[in-house]
Amino acid sequence: MGLFSRTSNTATATRTGTAVDPALAALTGTYTIDPAHSTLGFTARHAMVTNVRGAFADHEGSLVLDGSDPSASSASIDVRIASVDTGNADRDAHLRGADFFDAEAFPLMTFRSTAAEALGGDDYRITGDLTIKGVTRQVAIDLEFNGAAKDPFGNERVGFEGKAEILRSDWGLTWNAALETGGVLVSDKIKLTFEISAIRTA
Repeated sequence: MGLFSRTSNTATATRTGTAVDPALAALTGTYTIDPAHSTLGFTARHAMVTNVRGAFADHEGSLVLDGSDPSASSASIDVRIASVDTGNADRDAHLRGADFFDAEAFPLMTFRSTAAEALGGDDYRITGDLTIKGVTRQVAIDLEFNGAAKDPFGNERVGFEGKAEILRSDWGLTWNAALETGGVLVSDKIKLTFEISAIRTA
């Protein structure tokens, strides 16, 4: 995963000899995602007229941040499908079932990064393999670095927010129902959103 600094937009560190910003270099290390202060969310269009939002409450992951060479950073995330929550018990049960995620047969959704790149300023892009229901496809996630801080308990934290768009049909999530007025009940396009707080590993 990329590493960004609000105070050093012109000091991009690379392996080609560019000066390394000490503030960026100081953040180099391994971080554990804090699930209590992170959200992995999604939005789908429902009945062609409104949005349904949800999130996965049970997830874990790690970040390896390289302040001297952000392109060498990486991310790994595991998500328990059964933790899906859209605020409606019947809908959540349907999502866990065979029509959608089939959580019993495929309990985990995973992301493993394969590349990271700087887009300028606090903006980066991380690319990786997203696996759902045994199908793996590449996804690009646009990220913004929200800063770094030490919390009252002495934990060194970094924060990110991100977004991506996918077609659920690419992972075999094709269930739908036709509407009498035309169109379908659930959109193929899904918007993914991420709010990440990660704690540096000692």
